[in-house]
Amino acid sequence: MVAPTVISLSAPNVTGSIPKAQLLFIYTMPGARASVQDPRSEASKKKDLIARGDYTPTPAGKTVFFLARGLEPILQYSILAHGLGTSLFQRVGLRTLAPGLPARTGFTIIDGLQLSPYRLVLFGMAVGAAVKQNIWVTTLSGEPMPVGGALALGVYNAVVNSMSSYAFLLSATSASRESTFPQPALIIGSRLYVVGLLTELVAEIQRKRFKADPKNKGRAYTGGLWQFARHINYGGYTMWRTGYAMVGGGYTLGALVGAFLAWDFGTRAIPILNEYCEKRYGAGWEQFKKDTPYRLIPLLY
Repeated sequence: MVAPTVISLSAPNVTGSIPKAQLLFIYTMPGARASVQDPRSEASKKKDLIARGDYTPTPAGKTVFFLARGLEPILQYSILAHGLGTSLFQRVGLRTLAPGLPARTGFTIIDGLQLSPYRLVLFGMAVGAAVKQNIWVTTLSGEPMPVGGALALGVYNAVVNSMSSYAFLLSATSASRESTFPQPALIIGSRLYVVGLLTELVAEIQRKRFKADPKNKGRAYTGGLWQFARHINYGGYTMWRTGYAMVGGGYTLGALVGAFLAWDFGTRAIPILNEYCEKRYGAGWEQFKKDTPYRLIPLLY
C-alpha cells in the first residue's frame, strides 16, 4: 500500500462531478464563475463545472440544491408506486409491469409505502443518493453553487433517476423480467451502488478532515482512498450511477450509463483537473501520478 503523501501547495477541493456528469455531480454546476486563483487556460475553465479555488459562500444556491434533491425521491415514489407518466407509454402500445405484492419488512414506515421488494430497492436508491448528495452540499463542498446550477443539477438527477425507474416499469427494458426475486441484475447493481456511494462519500470525508486541520493548510491530501486512484470520488460516482441504472434497466442501461460517465470523466473532467493540479502542484503532482497510476477506478483505469 502506498503511504499517504503531502503535496505542498494549496489543494483544490475536487468535489463530486455530477457530469459531470455530476455534475453532470454532484458538482458545482454550470454557471460557476472562474476563480482568480485558477491558473488554467480560459478554454479549460469553460469546460469545468467547478470554480476551483473559489470559496465564496452561496447559501441560496445550496439551499435550492438541498431542497431539489430532498424532494426528488417523491417523484420516484410517484413513478414506482402510482405509475406516474406510464399512461403515455401505454398509449403507444408499450406494456408496463404490474405493481406486484407489497414488501413486508416489519417496519411500519417502509411497509406503508406499499412497494414491491424490487421497487422498494429502486426507491431506496433514490433516497440514498439524495441523502449522500445533501451531506455533500451541506458539509463537504466548499465551492460556490449558483442558483441556476443548483436547479440544473436538480433536473439532471430527476431525469437520470426517472430513466432508471421507467426502464424498470417497461416490460421491454425492465431488469426484473418478471422473474424470481432477487434477479442477478438487482444483486450486481445493488452492490455496485453501495460500494460506489460509500467510496465517494468516504473519500470526500477523508479529504475534508485533512483539509480542516490547520497544520495541513496549503497541502493536498493523497492518502486514504485517494492512494488507490487519483480521482477516486469520480470512480465511486461512476460505480453507483452504473449500479442504479443496472437495477432499473438491466445490463444494457447500466453499461450505457457507465460508459458515458467514464467517457465524460476521461475526456473532460479528469484532463482539465489534471491541468489545474499540474500548474498548482508541479513536481509534487507528477510524483503523485507515478505513485498512483490509476485515475478513476483502481486496477481498471
